[in-house]
Amino acid sequence: MLLPAEAEVARHLERYRAWERLLLAAPADHTVRGNFENTGYTLCVLMGKRCAREAAHAAERYLRAVSPMARTRGAQDRGPGRTVGRCP
Repeated sequence: MLLPAEAEVARHLERYRAWERLLLAAPADHTVRGNFENTGYTLCVLMGKRCAREAAHAAERYLRAVSPMARTRGAQDRGPGRTVGRCP
């Protein structure tokens, strides 16, 4: 199974959460609502989910699972002695 790039997931999740905060602050703003829905749709496609909230949760789980592995892999690569988301 193909998995999305960690950076892409993080970027789209950040956008989704930012538009979500703006929508909560201005629920009557149609532009904000449209942008929130568009970012939710993009996150759904990226994560393979039918609901933006589920996609956001899936993205968060994915990032938690990938990040520790990336840090571990990065430490191994350096060698010893070096420092360096409405649902029905």
